[in-house]
Amino acid sequence: MLIPSLAGLVGGTVLPLLGAVPDGAIMLFSGLGDIDDAQESLSVGVGALAGSTIMLLTIPWFLSVYSGRVSIISKNGGKTLNYHGKPKLTPKLTDGTGVQATTTIKHGATIMILTIVPFLLIQIPASVIGRSDEAELAAKERWFAFVAFFICITGFVLYLYVQVKISHTGEDTDKRTAIMKRLILSGEISISAALSDTVSIEARRMDNENKQKNQNYYSSMEEYFEQENPSNFRIPSAVKDLLHEILRELFSKYDLDHSNDLDRVETSTLLMDLNEHVSNDELEKTFKRYDSDNDGVINYDEFVSALYGIMMSRYHRKNINNLENSLVDSEGRPINNDEVVDEQSEEEDMPDDFAHLSPDEQKKAILRRSIFLLGVGTTMVLVFSDPMVDVMKEVAVRTNIPSFYVSFILAPLASNASEVIASIYYASKKTRKTITVSLSALEGAASMNNTFCLAILMGLIYFRGLAWEYTAETIAIVVVQIIVGSMVLRSDIITTFQASIILLLFPLSIMFIAIMKALGFD
Repeated sequence: MLIPSLAGLVGGTVLPLLGAVPDGAIMLFSGLGDIDDAQESLSVGVGALAGSTIMLLTIPWFLSVYSGRVSIISKNGGKTLNYHGKPKLTPKLTDGTGVQATTTIKHGATIMILTIVPFLLIQIPASVIGRSDEAELAAKERWFAFVAFFICITGFVLYLYVQVKISHTGEDTDKRTAIMKRLILSGEISISAALSDTVSIEARRMDNENKQKNQNYYSSMEEYFEQENPSNFRIPSAVKDLLHEILRELFSKYDLDHSNDLDRVETSTLLMDLNEHVSNDELEKTFKRYDSDNDGVINYDEFVSALYGIMMSRYHRKNINNLENSLVDSEGRPINNDEVVDEQSEEEDMPDDFAHLSPDEQKKAILRRSIFLLGVGTTMVLVFSDPMVDVMKEVAVRTNIPSFYVSFILAPLASNASEVIASIYYASKKTRKTITVSLSALEGAASMNNTFCLAILMGLIYFRGLAWEYTAETIAIVVVQIIVGSMVLRSDIITTFQASIILLLFPLSIMFIAIMKALGFD
């Protein structure tokens, strides 16, 4: 997500898939080995699936709503959320606070409910077949499992396609903007790097409009952004929208005296925290140009223009020494006469913190490190999943607790901790955008479990001849998703009280499964 041009691929495809890999690996290894042993071990995989899905939709769901809640206020005869108030939250009863059920969250709930269909495709025939020995049951369920497997794979591919398409059409801008803000403020990336793709597209457009393709052109463009009257150049809407999304809240935070203006000290502090290192001389030049009324402060619009000017002048300054790599053809595509990049010097000087690097260098370094870490992490998950299945089976034996319940509790803690922490982090910002990121991520994780992870179980049943004997678990998974999805779809506000009810579904699910098994439903 540090590279905007790859945000659709990463956010819509890579991250959901990697989030499902730990659970999927546990399920896969639970069904391997000797056939008799695999049938017994499969309950570990089913427990991981049920525990992961139900846990994500209950405990972190409640914590996200609780962390992101704001006061519900009466307005124009109806109820609305106090996202623009100061403070946003005042002490009230739980039914007096809540979060916005945005369109994106509602879409996620709809997709989640639709993806439970494969559970029904295997469970309904299994219930109709009734009790029989495992071999006979497996033989009768085999082709139903194949149909469910095919539907899961199809649903998985369609889900990824929809997510990538949404990303490319900009419908997940809120998610990317929230991630950008977090990374910028944590010092992991500069705002120039975060917006480098958008800025470079605009710069190439301006380059293409100019007829002089020579070094003097780039020098003049640098001077243009450093000397021209700010009112004479236009900030492209794509860049302006991103700057507004990132800067609006930050500007108020750094406006210490609440004057709706920033003085030199406040401006310098904000620029430093955006990882834009500006010298005192540059700061003086900036104020001289953008402080239109010469009162020693700049307002919000002036600050946005100033930051845009700083980014563009630096972009063109860099291109003075890289002219050949910056030429464009008649359609605005870069003409690269020399693809050679001095990677050796980049690697030698590469620090842990990329903030001081140029935008292009940051992107290359981030891409390399991301691919490496994703590869290492995925490999570690696959390596340790098989031993983890054995550990959970051994814990079950030593505690005399069925392996299903052990995996129901332990597997989600091991595989979904990062998703829980991330969701709570975003929700705590108390904005519509961040609560959308938080809750839609949890819904997406459930949808991945319903497609990618369930496909693994259905594949094991079909290809290995195992039996599906998990009526209670299936009912619990389906019912929890329907309840959560229905609560989201029926109202534009998710109250803290409703989230508390959802939280109770986790222990109730365990009780329900235990009672159903005691009654012999499996």
